[in-house]
Amino acid sequence: MRRLEVRWRDTERDKREKRERDREREKRERERREREREREREREREESERGREREGEGEIERRREREREREKRERERERGERERESEREREREKERERERERERERERIGEIQRES
Repeated sequence: MRRLEVRWRDTERDKREKRERDREREKRERERREREREREREREREESERGREREGEGEIERRREREREREKRERERERGERERESEREREREKERERERERERERERIGEIQRES
């Protein structure tokens, strides 16, 4: 009976963790789609600017430099997101391990109590 209860708790915890991972994945997907929309808007804005004005070599270089800077910021932001996600996953794994350890301790205490 005790094993069923432990298995049930493990199943519930696994379901809860899966829901949390699913929510985070959906959030990342929404953010990714928003970044893509923003990049598309930026491209359209730049094309519109190019259509309205004649560009000299200096303007072309400035535009390229802005693009490089924007891409650099984007890469840095995405790297930061990946690092934060990795840290959250490590924390979740630590918490799962602590929960398993607490469960083992409760089982050990229960066995000692049954023996005495």
